[in-house]
Amino acid sequence: MKLTSWRNKLSNFIRGWGFPLVAAILIATSFKSAIADWNDVPTGSMKPTILIGDRVFINKLAYGLKIPYTTLHLFRWAEPNRGDIVVFYSPKDGTRLIKRVVGIPGDSISLVKKRLFINDTPVMYEFLDKESLAQIPPNLKSQYRIYSEKLEGKQHPVMISGAKTFLDSFDPIQVPEGKYFMMGDNRDNSADSRVFGFVDTHLILGHATNIVMSRDGSFLNPRWERFFKKLI
Repeated sequence: MKLTSWRNKLSNFIRGWGFPLVAAILIATSFKSAIADWNDVPTGSMKPTILIGDRVFINKLAYGLKIPYTTLHLFRWAEPNRGDIVVFYSPKDGTRLIKRVVGIPGDSISLVKKRLFINDTPVMYEFLDKESLAQIPPNLKSQYRIYSEKLEGKQHPVMISGAKTFLDSFDPIQVPEGKYFMMGDNRDNSADSRVFGFVDTHLILGHATNIVMSRDGSFLNPRWERFFKKLI
């Protein structure tokens, strides 16, 4: 008798709430899949721009509209620019990553003793201004050299150690059509296109534009100064 009663209740619930519940779930997940999402950052490959514990907003409509739950585009209206911070699937193992675009289709990219060259022209590096330097955590400033790198007229910080690594230099390579070359701002501690190669345009999920929130280890230690910070 009790089993029949529970079956009736379950049947009534499905008839009354099943479709609206499924529809709500599909709408919510489709929104995250094709329009906007966030990305929690678990590694330091984008330091000092993005720190471990930052939650980053992703504009998935920045470059086009994809079919929800896929990497296929319905429409494309823009392409990633040099200097954009993007979220994408690694061509090596499908891991979701966040890096900076340094090479677009047709570019010749090389690295000479940690200095980036684009189309045989060295990228400009300067010392950070006092205001930008003040926003860098003290432990990073004491352990690394931090410079301002300019791509497409926009400046962003990059972090370089004094140690020699296999990532320091590579010969010129040309970025193929439909591909992009990604690098982390933490140049000596980033598994990026120097490791896994070019990234196909369909693997790019969107443009990372802002830090939504940030925490140092746990939600009990919020970094209020980083909330809603614009990414450059």
